[in-house]
Amino acid sequence: MDASAVARQARGAFDDAQQTLSTRGTVAADFARVQALEYIRAALEAARSEIQAANARDVDEARAGQLSKQLVARLDLFSKPGKWDSMIQGVSDVARLPSPLDVCTRATRLADTAPATATRPAAGALDLYRMTCPIGVLLCIFEARPEVIVNIASLAIKSGNAAILKGGKESKHTAQILARCISDALERSELPRCLVQTVQTRDEIQTLLHEEQYIDLVIPRGSNALVRSIQREARMPVMGHADGLCSIYVHEDAPESLVIPTVLDAKLDYPSACNAVETLLVHRSHLASGLWERLAMALVQSGVRLHADAEARAALPAHAAVVPAVDADFDTEFLDLDVAVRTVGGVDEAVEHINAHGSGHTDVILCAPLPEQPGTSHAAAEAFTRSLSSSSVFVNASSRFADGFRYGFGTEVGISTGRTHARGPVGLEGLVIYKYVLRAAGDGPQTAGAFAPGAEQRAWAHRPLMQTFPGL
Repeated sequence: MDASAVARQARGAFDDAQQTLSTRGTVAADFARVQALEYIRAALEAARSEIQAANARDVDEARAGQLSKQLVARLDLFSKPGKWDSMIQGVSDVARLPSPLDVCTRATRLADTAPATATRPAAGALDLYRMTCPIGVLLCIFEARPEVIVNIASLAIKSGNAAILKGGKESKHTAQILARCISDALERSELPRCLVQTVQTRDEIQTLLHEEQYIDLVIPRGSNALVRSIQREARMPVMGHADGLCSIYVHEDAPESLVIPTVLDAKLDYPSACNAVETLLVHRSHLASGLWERLAMALVQSGVRLHADAEARAALPAHAAVVPAVDADFDTEFLDLDVAVRTVGGVDEAVEHINAHGSGHTDVILCAPLPEQPGTSHAAAEAFTRSLSSSSVFVNASSRFADGFRYGFGTEVGISTGRTHARGPVGLEGLVIYKYVLRAAGDGPQTAGAFAPGAEQRAWAHRPLMQTFPGL
């Protein structure tokens, strides 16, 4: 099947699902989607051995092709403890989330009931509601990580969207079986089998990026180069998911007991993840206090290479794992056991560095401990969080918390670093838009002309109502 036919099928499946579930009511429609997700989880669990064999084949071919160890790590579904289980659990987590559809986010009484006059018949109240609804057909393009197929399929189904998925060729064997499991599960459900589809080649993507009559949004998930190329080619909106150039700033009052474990976790927990720390900004006072040396040695002993500026190196004993930083290091997403280090004089310098070199993903300040109960502010933390526009800004926590599951979203389609309505880990709420529903009561006509200036004009109320849609 050619790519244009895939796009038409996806649009048709979306329209069919919308129409089929439109008469069920919100609860019944969500139940149908939840049931489809339960079928998907069951199909994946039943095919685990087959999926594992296919994944091993992909990993072996990736190693034989001398792909980077970072890419191999992302490709491997089974070696990292809990990765497979997390993917499976993510399906159930999404299923259990409240439906993001048909939610009233704003309600306004535009005009009150108006009695009849000599020139105008009676008119009932006029109410405006803003209601959530699906985006439509999503085209999702990603690299290496086969679990993304399951993540995005789950979110698309729960949010009422259709999805066309394209993974990297390095995961083709795994992707084929995962896609088959999803399609077979959808066929058992009340939803169309073609609601989630996969494509395999770059040529197909080139075609799909021009099918704006069928596809509503493109979500690229991968390298900055991939995202930029998609943005150049696409004729429909693109939700950008770019590099993870995450920074941690160690403020002058940050205690060692907090700093060292947090930084180690941010770098070592999963070095190839987009939320792993890539840059350390160390307050100059820590060079003299000894905290920097102890932090640096903890990193080095864990296998991390430090690309450090002259000040930071001068405060350390000579070591093969401590090398001079070059300008490019501060713009590099290492995705490995490397970190760039710069000495700064305070919050302002840290913010300036992040604004100049960061990608808007996740940035962290480590400072004096905050109280359990909010009430007092930390001036530096306040300045840091207010000054940065990154999609996630943390105080005294590892950058590894920037994740859809950890945010309670169930899973995510990716981390959006763009400046649109959906930022950070994009879960269900990022996959819905809204429409306005105008509800006019009574049997009298509702005309805009009745509000025109005149002796018997109808008055605007523009009064907030409870955010509950009363039905039609």
